[in-house]
Amino acid sequence: MSLFGCCSTGVTLPGRAGLPGSLRSLLSVRMLTGAVFGAAVEVAAIITALALYPSGMGEERHTAEAGSRPEVPSDGTVPFPAVSAGSPVLLVHGLFSNRAIFPVLRRGLRQAGFSRVTALNYSWLSNDIRSAARLLADEVERMCEVSGHERVHVIGHSLGGVIARYYVQRMGGDARVHTLVTLGAPHHGTLAAMVPLPHQAIRQLRPGSDVLVELAGPAPGCGTRFVAFHSDLDELVVPTANARLVHPDLQVSNVPVRAIGHVSLPLHRRVVREVCRVLLGARVAEPLAAA
Repeated sequence: MSLFGCCSTGVTLPGRAGLPGSLRSLLSVRMLTGAVFGAAVEVAAIITALALYPSGMGEERHTAEAGSRPEVPSDGTVPFPAVSAGSPVLLVHGLFSNRAIFPVLRRGLRQAGFSRVTALNYSWLSNDIRSAARLLADEVERMCEVSGHERVHVIGHSLGGVIARYYVQRMGGDARVHTLVTLGAPHHGTLAAMVPLPHQAIRQLRPGSDVLVELAGPAPGCGTRFVAFHSDLDELVVPTANARLVHPDLQVSNVPVRAIGHVSLPLHRRVVREVCRVLLGARVAEPLAAA
């Protein structure tokens, strides 16, 4: 059984009703087996995330980036590095999480050639989506200043994807973000957020919230490319299709993922490989910021 389904290109797969009974039974068994295996992997991912959580407390260290700013050639011209090799990548975690959720994703990105990978830690206890987006805006500016690049890539898991989208779509962040990849982000809300908890960020993830209504509004000229990964086994985005991003003004590719749970998405090696492939495909040359 394949991990990734067809991207949203308008292609319709034949329904199972027209298949022979034996083939339908085989497909059903495979789907059930995949779901059971995916659930087991999700449990392991949750245990791993809990174990890693203490290591992600506190702020990211940025000393490794010092001196990484490219030099301007002596002839005064400004180099144009390939996005695949040079663009910084910023990771944004989700609810009940921190930057410790990203070790597999960090390693995969660095192996793919992205040498500048950092993660934003925000307090999901004290910040709502809008205030967290302001923190994200500050971090993006810092990354651009340190690296010398005018644009970055952002990868947001769960709530982090909605925060990043708010920054890009409502705060002019499309001028700084080349590609925004979201992993299990409830772009259209989730019924799981209907739990009676007095937390603003959770309330903002409810379908029809003021933030989601704002994001559904017009976004003419938004220059960021969006890639939304959504899984059929996502237990926290209900219904799971709400992790797809549908907006008439945005450049969107929706990538369906099979039998991978919500917490597993940034930890699953095959998902990480696909994310790297998506970013490596962003081969649009970008100018460096002025020295």
